[in-house]
Amino acid sequence: MGRAALTGEKVAVDDLRREPGSHPEFTREEGLVAERAYPLLARGSLLGVLAVFTRRPWDLLGEDEAFLEALVGQSALALDSLRVLRDLQKSQRELEATYELTLWGWAKAVELRDQETAGHTERVTALTLRLAEALGVPEEDLDDLRRGAILHDVGKIAIPDRILLKPGPLTEEEWAVMKLHPVYAYEWLSGIPFLKKALEVPYAHHERWDGSGYPRGLKGLEIPLSARIFAVADVYDALTSDRPYRKAWPKEKALAYIREEAGKQFDPEVVEAFLKLMAEEA
Repeated sequence: MGRAALTGEKVAVDDLRREPGSHPEFTREEGLVAERAYPLLARGSLLGVLAVFTRRPWDLLGEDEAFLEALVGQSALALDSLRVLRDLQKSQRELEATYELTLWGWAKAVELRDQETAGHTERVTALTLRLAEALGVPEEDLDDLRRGAILHDVGKIAIPDRILLKPGPLTEEEWAVMKLHPVYAYEWLSGIPFLKKALEVPYAHHERWDGSGYPRGLKGLEIPLSARIFAVADVYDALTSDRPYRKAWPKEKALAYIREEAGKQFDPEVVEAFLKLMAEEA
């Protein structure tokens, strides 16, 4: 096999006993007599060697030899296809990792501007995924949900500092501008097919179950499930975190608020699953 690999040509051995360096123990134990070693070549690259042994003198008919060589060619093509697939999968994983780092970069950019939310994205993303799993969201949908959670406030990049960083209450006009951040996120990223499903969260997480939310006034099941799940996790994390204008709420007070808002701000079924999850993790 070594010679076939080195030369790139078929090697024929009609009497393995006269080839002391050719698998001595293996050939002796198995009673092998002859060998043919075929290099597996595809697009100029050696992919391996196919070794064929017989326990009697090599006496294949011409048609059998032709079939064997055809099998060699097909094996080389199959291995080459596997190599291409493996390389594509590796490239896909690397590309997805790059996308993920980019999304986190955008999220960090928001947190650098709005210091009161530092660490919020990591916490709320993890909590959202736990809640989604508790609700039985299919595994294949979790990646989009995670990306949406990471990007939930990315539209705030377009909000002026005088509004985003204002220490006091916003005026009616300022609040109208602030409410545009889900729209900015959608308009900014909706042209990226990779993020189409993920954008349900940044675009709809401020919608309310009773229809009084923004920016579109969606109601009930009109709100994507991913956004309904995220909304509960988002508000809970906000309430239980310190902010410049208030201290973090105790867990019990935050849970009571979430319970009270079922059917108003939040999907009642999501709230039920969330409360159960919190009780289990206590």
